[in-house]
Amino acid sequence: MVFSNILIHWYLQNKRDLPWRKTHEPYHIWLSEIMLQQTRIEQGLPYYYKFIEAYPTVFDLANASTDEVMKLWQGLGYYSRARNLHETSKYVANELNGKFPDTYKSLLKLKGVGDYTASAIASICYNEPVAVVDGNVYRVLSRIYGIDTPINSTAGVKEFKSLATELLNKKDPATFNQAIMEFGALHCKPQNPYCETCPFNDKCLALKDSSIKELPVKLKKTKVKKRYFNYLVFDLENNETILEQRSGKGIWNGLYQFPLIESEKLIGKNELKQYESFIEFIEGENYSLELYNEDPVIHKLSHQHLFTRFWLVNSNEAPKKTVSLDKVLDYPVPVLIGNFLNEYLSDDYK
Repeated sequence: MVFSNILIHWYLQNKRDLPWRKTHEPYHIWLSEIMLQQTRIEQGLPYYYKFIEAYPTVFDLANASTDEVMKLWQGLGYYSRARNLHETSKYVANELNGKFPDTYKSLLKLKGVGDYTASAIASICYNEPVAVVDGNVYRVLSRIYGIDTPINSTAGVKEFKSLATELLNKKDPATFNQAIMEFGALHCKPQNPYCETCPFNDKCLALKDSSIKELPVKLKKTKVKKRYFNYLVFDLENNETILEQRSGKGIWNGLYQFPLIESEKLIGKNELKQYESFIEFIEGENYSLELYNEDPVIHKLSHQHLFTRFWLVNSNEAPKKTVSLDKVLDYPVPVLIGNFLNEYLSDDYK
């Protein structure tokens, strides 16, 4: 209990004032936890407010269209979270009459809810004594207890979950879980942690062994893949363009984009014209093709870097159904395309 008492005391003195800490409503906690997966609070907070305003209850979220949800999520990344969020809201609203499951095991059955999220909801909303383990918890425990087992290995996941469970304050798991995550976020930070004022500095093995920077240990990620995107931005008569919706299991599933030709390297105009997909879109010679950005926009994702060029196509004929350029920003699009549109549609350019 010494660890727990020290930690909770620190938390009560230093915790941030966050909206989801003022409620035990499962919908609010679930929404915040899904949004904060792989996302900093500073980035996720504005989205949380937007969602709560647009969808005050799980029923409101369930009744929204997929495009509406994806548009509101735009810019937050990891879009599978938004799709799972929407699917789960419909399940809770329609199959469970709006009532979220109230145990760790039953929460795990919800789409998009894993060990961490189920533990957080169960402990915060229902006071169930289950320990959360996220990036902050891994860092705190690995340093204080000098654990060098890789956190993204099967053995590491099991070891840290076991230790977090052992340390958990069983009488007040909600406060304990929030405290250890907050401590990792604010005090035991990845870079430049506040070791001199740390309440655990007399117990921290990493501080004693000067291994703060080496912990936690993480197995190397897979090699980053480079991809080369060429978007065809049609600017047709009557201010129309062409949008397509992405599908499949790749990135940005469900979002909209301009017709895309992916190449193995950066290519020029003549090379682009040789692609079958380009020929399918543009028949004959009655068009003009202009490169919008000579230097590719480099968009970095977790396991891939996208080198993107936008090609402006002026033509009198539309090979597919068109949408008004003025309406394009109403569609949910990747940030990469959203940034391009903001520039392209600006008064300065047009």
